[in-house]
Order: sequence, then C-alpha cells, then structure tokens
Amino acid sequence: MIWRVRRVLTGHDSAGKSTIISDGFATNIKEMASMPGLALTDLWETTGAPADNDGHTDAAARPVHLEPPKNGTILRVVEFPPDATWRSSAVAREGFKSIGAGHVVDEHSADPMMHRTATVDYAIVLKGEIHAVMEQGETLLRAGDILVQRGTTHSWSVRGNEPAIVAFILVSAKPLGKPKKRKAKAKAKKRK
Repeated sequence: MIWRVRRVLTGHDSAGKSTIISDGFATNIKEMASMPGLALTDLWETTGAPADNDGHTDAAARPVHLEPPKNGTILRVVEFPPDATWRSSAVAREGFKSIGAGHVVDEHSADPMMHRTATVDYAIVLKGEIHAVMEQGETLLRAGDILVQRGTTHSWSVRGNEPAIVAFILVSAKPLGKPKKRKAKAKAKKRK
C-alpha cells in the first residue's frame, strides 16, 4: 500500500489575502512497474529561479519525471520497499525510462538503482531506515536524518522488513563531467 501524503497549498484570494487553496492527499503518484512498491509522490515543482508564486495552477499536475527543469526544483516523497521484495527482479533502466531518466543509470554497476542526476538533493528520512550507497562506501540513515546528495553516483537500499519513506527536494544543478575527465582537468590545472 502506497504511503499517502497530505498536501496543503497556500495562495491568495481575489482580494489579495492569503488563504488555503487546497488541502488533501497528493494525487500525483507514480508506482514504478519495474520496481514494485517503489512509489514517487510529487508535491510541487518550480520551473525557474526566482520561483513564480502567482496564480492557483497546481505545479505538480503533470507527468512524474525524475529531474527538475533547468533552474527549477521538485518536492517529492519516495516510498522505498524492502530490497527483498523487488531487487532480484528489477529492470532499472525501464523504471528510470518511465520517469524520463533512462540516461541517469550507471550501466557499469551491478546495483540496479545506481544512478547520477544533475541535481543537489536534500533527502530527509521521514520513516524507516535506508542505506545511502555510493561508489565508495555507504551509510545508514534513520528517521530524522538528512543527506545532501551533490550530483554523486548513488543508490538506495532498504535492508529491513519495512519500507522507508524519504522526502526529497531536488534542485537543478550544473551537470558534472565524467569522473575521469574531472581528474584530468584537475591534473592539467596543477601543471600550469
């Protein structure tokens, strides 16, 4: 069962006074067919900076996609099921493709969730436990912990029996070059 998120939106009435314009369960939910139990609930998106607070248009009423637009943000809650329920049958590329992100998958990794986005992600664990897995090392995050993911190749792993619920704020960032290219540029700068 997908964890439901109550979303309250504020705005302004016709007299310019602040008001609640919406209060209810978020409806923009995408359960990943190729990764059963993995569900993304998008709550809001901005399409530029500074963000536009005018009007009453629901900025989350669009197809779920992984990365925010250039200079934009996405607020999302992700439910990660226990690894034992899906990892052996996952087709990661299909899952990422279904949210417009087939290009982020690390095809050299045996981990089907290993990927890298052109974002800074603030990951806030709301419920459960989840491992943040890097190419070199990992750490266990528990409810209340916050991880700042800075364009790194990463994955997520729930090794217990209960799902983990994580809120993400994804912020558009400059794409990093390939790691080997970054090292070569750093060496070239040192030689000068």
